[in-house]
Amino acid sequence: MDNLIPLFQGKNITKRFPGTIALDNVSFEVRAGEVHALVGENGAGKSTLMLIMGGVLQPDSGGLFLNGKEIQLRDPSQAKRLGISIVFQELALFPNMSVAENVFTNSQLLKKSGLIDFNEMYRSTRESLQAFGIDVDPQSLLSEYSLGAMQLIEIARAVQQKSKVLLLDEPTSAIGKPETERLFRVIRFLRDHGVGIVYVSHKLDEVFAIADRITVLKDGEFVDTVPTRNTTPDAVVRMMVGKEFDKYFPEREKVTGKPTLELRGLTGKGFSDVDLIAYSGEVMGIFGLTGAGRTELAKAVFGVEPYYSGEILIEGKRVHISSPAAAMHVGVAYIPEERKTEGLFLGMSLEENIAAANLRKVSHGELIIPERLKGLALYAIQELQIKATSVEQPMKYLSGGNQQKVLFAKWLARQPKVLIADEPTRGIDVGAKADIHRLLHELARQGAAVIMISSELPEIMGLSDRIAVMRMGKLVGEFDPFQTTEEEIVSYAAGATIMNDFINTEDDDGK
Repeated sequence: MDNLIPLFQGKNITKRFPGTIALDNVSFEVRAGEVHALVGENGAGKSTLMLIMGGVLQPDSGGLFLNGKEIQLRDPSQAKRLGISIVFQELALFPNMSVAENVFTNSQLLKKSGLIDFNEMYRSTRESLQAFGIDVDPQSLLSEYSLGAMQLIEIARAVQQKSKVLLLDEPTSAIGKPETERLFRVIRFLRDHGVGIVYVSHKLDEVFAIADRITVLKDGEFVDTVPTRNTTPDAVVRMMVGKEFDKYFPEREKVTGKPTLELRGLTGKGFSDVDLIAYSGEVMGIFGLTGAGRTELAKAVFGVEPYYSGEILIEGKRVHISSPAAAMHVGVAYIPEERKTEGLFLGMSLEENIAAANLRKVSHGELIIPERLKGLALYAIQELQIKATSVEQPMKYLSGGNQQKVLFAKWLARQPKVLIADEPTRGIDVGAKADIHRLLHELARQGAAVIMISSELPEIMGLSDRIAVMRMGKLVGEFDPFQTTEEEIVSYAAGATIMNDFINTEDDDGK
């Protein structure tokens, strides 16, 4: 592979935004038949480089080359015509359209008459998705499926377009381990058939499992490109953060206080008959595969979605949570999985986002007091080490890790009794992850009951005092992380133990 000519490359790319240089003379290439990983902390310039290579942004200087010839990409549609497809972390799909219509967006199959050939689109869509292990009805609305399924459908759309270059930005951020394994099979198939794949991810275990080479960016500058076989995760982390980094999870003695949140037979859309107790002073991890009902349960406890039956108790008292306002009133806070669409106001400032759940602290009567508004934001910036140019900086210009810290700041200012954090480190870099981990444990140390939902098993095992496992909407097991294994957790989440129990029962019966 070392002698292959680059399929697609950016040479000496520089891109400036107001007040910052996002990319400073960066060169990057991907060869035909390779997976080239692009890594770095939030704000390193990865997304900007991907947007330039996908035709969404144009560089201030430098150039793009396809098969050795310089090209000008004015927009993503031109990139697609040249065989370059980009799959964004934030999905660009249409929930009110069918699965097939999403897969064939802007590339509908036509009959000789010029009319859309829906039957052929349905057949081709089903065939493409089966390669990912997804059995869906191509005619059904996209909105009927989970976020993880949507992620795979978007990737299938890029594959369907027979791209020469595939740019994947955090492709596994919303999917579980089985879906990731299916995705990797497809990526390897494409690589073996000459496609050049750029793989952006914060999950270094995935990078080392799928990538042939790794390029590291830091603060908008190129650091190094190394063959995966010649480096280690620790070495890559040192290049990313510029220092030794050996504490992925904070050390803390297990502390169990009084029952703070109790669910008794809670049933709602996507989950049923859930019994769960979260204690003050602990971090409870909830693990499950895609479709397990974890997010649905969290939204019901916070009042985003209704629950049909069962009871919710806060500190031993039965409460009825019918809305987020009711949840906030009894001391429940919620960090949603989709921070940009469900947790933040991207067009508003940092200080306005933090104040959104704390209006009484920054106002007098109906008037906002600017000094209080600014003071609350400055305190959060200092305590949570948020990197921002000012308290008035719009949220959309902050990196993913800093956006997540602002979301935490908004709820921590309320000093909640219960904090539910759904995929709290999704799409953020290793340094920001460590900061979020410390925040979760610090909140527990202060006496809150912390519930962390995560698809990353190392995170579940490393942070949790107890682990609850969900499968198909039900709670199927509870574990001590010091007395279990990742394999046991996954087996319960996947239902493997049910089959094993059935086989063992038959053996015992002599059948």
